[in-house]
Amino acid sequence: MAQHPSSRQDSDERYATLLNNAQAVRTLCSAVEGTLGPKGLDVMLVGAQGDIILTNDGVTILDRMDVTHPVAKLVIQVARAQQQEVGDGTTTATVLAGALVEAGVQQVMRGVPAAKVVAGILQGVAYASQLLGERSIVLQGWDDPLLRQAVYIAGREQEDIVQLVLNAGRQVGWETLKSRSFRLADTVEAHELADNECFEGLLLKQKPLHYEWLSEQSDCRVLVLQDGLVPEELDEQVLSTEAGFQQYMQLQRAFMLQLEQLKQLGVGLIVLERSIHPEAEQFCFDHEIMVVQRVSREQVKRVAQLTGAKPLKRTALSKAVDELEAMLGRTPAVRYDERLERVRLYASPQPSPSASSPAAGAAKQVTMLVGASTREIVGERARIAADAASALQAAIQGGVLPGGGTAELAVSYALERYRETVRGMEAFGIAAVAEALRKPMAQVVLNAGYNPLEKLEEARAAQTAAGNDAIGIDCDTGALLPVMEAGIVDPARVKLHALRAAGEVAAAVLRIHTVIKMRDSTSSREQ
Repeated sequence: MAQHPSSRQDSDERYATLLNNAQAVRTLCSAVEGTLGPKGLDVMLVGAQGDIILTNDGVTILDRMDVTHPVAKLVIQVARAQQQEVGDGTTTATVLAGALVEAGVQQVMRGVPAAKVVAGILQGVAYASQLLGERSIVLQGWDDPLLRQAVYIAGREQEDIVQLVLNAGRQVGWETLKSRSFRLADTVEAHELADNECFEGLLLKQKPLHYEWLSEQSDCRVLVLQDGLVPEELDEQVLSTEAGFQQYMQLQRAFMLQLEQLKQLGVGLIVLERSIHPEAEQFCFDHEIMVVQRVSREQVKRVAQLTGAKPLKRTALSKAVDELEAMLGRTPAVRYDERLERVRLYASPQPSPSASSPAAGAAKQVTMLVGASTREIVGERARIAADAASALQAAIQGGVLPGGGTAELAVSYALERYRETVRGMEAFGIAAVAEALRKPMAQVVLNAGYNPLEKLEEARAAQTAAGNDAIGIDCDTGALLPVMEAGIVDPARVKLHALRAAGEVAAAVLRIHTVIKMRDSTSSREQ
């Protein structure tokens, strides 16, 4: 029996918010779907002043898009969380989130309560994550070819970047890369005048004072201040009195004695978070002490870690000589690179780790310097290097999975079988997860110019017949392809985090009953 028009209208009004939110997610996902896979294309981002960015990096696209819809912003926040936690996989997370929302909305429109769909999605995501985790392949060290392939794919097959990232990883050390508190991608620096280079040390963006005459220091001690190098200040009212002026002169003399003490301790480099007093600047110049001021708090911390210095406040300069000496760091060399207009701060040399031993070698700070011909190109190459570095670290932390969407395809059919064992309407949410997991391969195949329905069925039939989950589609020929033999792998941690993040955002979107604009809190206070 056909549905009465008024009944259909009531249904549309009932689900108006859900459909509107789903359309916003769909529009957002369409902006990045075309970049997925080896045949994915670039997106041109155009600014208000005519500036452009050409990229297929998902987080760059989402971060620079002009988005006003609140639910679309929610999806972008999830993509940013993926980038912050793993450093790669933002496009996959966004595509999965869009597919989950779309599949979930279809179930709700069929009459399944949204709460049951959400519960099923969360249950399905948990089970799918378990299955993917069981399929992950643990890497066996630096010589494992799967490690290089994971970096090669994330590095978009740019051999020079792949080699740069692998060299940096070896210098940092396997155990350091396994730590969640360290991010290899943060060591990437880009400059249009640079050549690709990896060195043990840091690159500071600030120019040192008087770099024309003092551009290099060797084997010197390092003072790191989360402060300025200035004498203690007095209130203007105190200075207006004779006693206050005498106190001011005492503070000035004490400050100069502190500077003399730094000279006696052999300080050759001072790194400041704030500025330097003119008299201190002249003293440092006269005694050949290099000064780099207005360095960011994060860079100050990295300098301290590299040199072994303790970040101090200016009041620490009044400590006894032996106490202050213990708080200084050391560097074998620091020099101003005129070509790059950057300060290179080097680490003390350490024994190189063994190529065959994952745990060999102590933790080191490195800088990956990426160069190109223009500022626009070097920016994109820096993003590629950061993705490759994140893939290297994620692969070391959690192993790898067959790429090309093959692992998700196999798990999707395992979820279909699991769904048959679930009683209750949550089974519809599990079905939504199974459908969404087929989206990555479908999109990769579509971007390559093939029919996704046809190719997914071919791949699944081949997986079943061979008892091998790692059979996918060759994007060049459309033929079946054993992806592990072809070296197509992805870090397992990237896929797992993307799936969980997508499940969370889909659940949040499906739970929204209505959207209400908040009152301006500023206006209400004024009234």
